[in-house]
Amino acid sequence: MKNTFVLFILIFISNSFIVFTQQSNINKISTAPKKIEVGEDITYVVKYLMFEIGEVRLKVTNKEISGKDTIYTAIAYINSYKGIPFVDLHQIYETKFDTKEISYYFKGTVLSSDTTYTIYEFDRSKKIIHILQGREGIHPKIWTDSTAIYNHNYVDGLSIFYFARMRTGHKKTVTVPCFLNEHYEKTYINFYNEVEDKSIDAVDYDIACVYLDGSTEFKGIFGLTGYFEGWFSNDSRAIPIIAKMQVIIGNITLELKDWNKKKWMPPKFID
Repeated sequence: MKNTFVLFILIFISNSFIVFTQQSNINKISTAPKKIEVGEDITYVVKYLMFEIGEVRLKVTNKEISGKDTIYTAIAYINSYKGIPFVDLHQIYETKFDTKEISYYFKGTVLSSDTTYTIYEFDRSKKIIHILQGREGIHPKIWTDSTAIYNHNYVDGLSIFYFARMRTGHKKTVTVPCFLNEHYEKTYINFYNEVEDKSIDAVDYDIACVYLDGSTEFKGIFGLTGYFEGWFSNDSRAIPIIAKMQVIIGNITLELKDWNKKKWMPPKFID
C-alpha cells in the first residue's frame, strides 16, 4: 500500500510538471524567422470614432532576383467609403524593396479627376534618388524631374510597414531613415517582446500579438503624422492585426478585416 501511494505521488508530480512545462511555453514570443510571401492579400477597415470610413488593402505581388538582391513588390490601395462627408480619399502606393526592406522604388498616385503621381527611384550605384512628379490622363504633364543625394539606405512611406513587421518580437528601439515628401526624414519605433491578446470582429477568439509603438516627424501615407501603435500576429508572418495612428482628421484605427484564409489564420492567444 505504501509503495502504491509513493507511485501515485510520483505520477502526480510528473504529470504536474508536464502540464506546467506545457503552460510555460504558451504565448511565448515566436522565434520563427519572419517572412514575406508573394500573394499575401490583406484588407483593413478604417475606423474613426464610431464610424467605418474606408478600407486599406495591401498586396505582395512579386518577388524577383536582381543581381545579388531579392526584390519584393507590394501595393497599397486606400479608399474611403462613398458618402463619407468629411473624407474623399482614393490613393495607390507601390514599393519595391530588398530583404532588409530598403527601398528601390516608390510610386504614390492620388486618384481624382486630375490624377497625380510621385515616383522615387533609388539608385545606389550612382548615389542619387531620381524624383518625378506629374499628372496622368488625357493631358499628362511632368512638373518635377530632379535628383537628391542618396547618402543612406532609406525606406519609403510603404516599405517601412514591412520593415516594422520583419522586426517584431525583439525588444529594441530603432531610428529608421526615410525618404518621402521629397525630404530626408526619420521614424522612431519601439519594439517589445511580450505577447498580448487582441480581439477583432473577423475571428471569434483572441489573437496572440506582439506590440510596437513609435512616432514620425512628418506626414506619411494614410495621412500618418505623430504617434502610432501596432499589434502584429505572434508568428512568422507578423501580420498587422490592429493599428492606431494619428492622422490629419484625428485618431483612427485600422483593424484586420479580410485575408487569404487558406494560407494563414491568426494565432490563438491561450489564457
